[in-house]
Amino acid sequence: MKKLIILFIAILIHNFTSAQSHPEPVTLAIGAKAPPFSLPATDGKTYSLKDFSGSKVFVLVFSCNHCPTAQAYEDRLIGLVNEFKGKQVSFAVISPNDPEAINLGELGYTDLSDSFEEMKLRAKQKGYNFPYLYDGANQKVSVSYGPVATPHAFVFDNKQVLQYAGRLDAHEKPGTGNAEDLRAAINSVLTGTPPSPAVTKTFGCSVKWAWKNEYNAKLYAQWAKLPVEIAEMDVAKAKELVANNDSKKLRLINIWATWCGPCVQELPDFIKIDRMYRERDFEFVTISMDTPDKKDKTLERLKKLEASNKNYLFTGSDKYALIDAIDPKWQGALPYTILVEPGGKIVYGKQGTIDPAEMKKLIVENKLIGRFY
Repeated sequence: MKKLIILFIAILIHNFTSAQSHPEPVTLAIGAKAPPFSLPATDGKTYSLKDFSGSKVFVLVFSCNHCPTAQAYEDRLIGLVNEFKGKQVSFAVISPNDPEAINLGELGYTDLSDSFEEMKLRAKQKGYNFPYLYDGANQKVSVSYGPVATPHAFVFDNKQVLQYAGRLDAHEKPGTGNAEDLRAAINSVLTGTPPSPAVTKTFGCSVKWAWKNEYNAKLYAQWAKLPVEIAEMDVAKAKELVANNDSKKLRLINIWATWCGPCVQELPDFIKIDRMYRERDFEFVTISMDTPDKKDKTLERLKKLEASNKNYLFTGSDKYALIDAIDPKWQGALPYTILVEPGGKIVYGKQGTIDPAEMKKLIVENKLIGRFY
């Protein structure tokens, strides 16, 4: 704990110093020239402002992977790019976020954070039809444009002078808007008419600036202080957990033991998943198959991982009865993991270690969770 406090103080001092040397970025003003950039993209190329100089209109959107608002507008942006094909309108999207400034608690609406490698995955998953550029390494380009949220759109004319800055449309929920504000701005610039309004407010997640991550240290310190406990359970309790009639949440259950190497190795991934989704309609539960006399050892392992989720130790004498109570399809080997909807429907069962990326995708795309507000 002493080391954690020292680290926490050091981070606060660093962040305070950084904040003093990094004033709040100012959004580019209408009539300003587009600041130059040269950034790597998910398609393996590097794009600069000059690559878009031959267009009548250049649309630059600051967006990202993890933000629910950004995800809500993905399909609209893809559709808009298709709509303006062949009309001398070019598009690019920049992710402005520093991945290190994003904490696990901010990832409750996604399976992917904002690292460059994860951007590549999202671009492939969604079939992006525009260059997706990474500025998280130093954020210099993003500072020069000054986006306030993701997504934030900037529309430039054929001289790369800013004509519109703001939202895609005023309706975040998919199906309720069609990028009408951004479309109108593009069409205005195409006809030589100044967009009206030229500036709109934009709603979404704040940009994760590298020097503004002081909350992260506080959050992780709070998580470290949460109590870690383990309760005893029998077959009846196991049946109750799998029936999942009490929580109204998507319940992830992992059966493990301290003597099981793969179990211990994958537990940190489960803790990360729990921290991502614990504020949603989600619950993570562990069941240890260690013998009752190893309860203290089991609890010690859980405390090292700061596993403040629900933890149980099976104290019954019939392990085969427990196996059948958890899932008749389970053959008995550890680890074993199930994902259960309210009412007891098992939507995932795996004997052996899980694929964390697959699990996060299953969770966020379940009807009880979702990527949008």
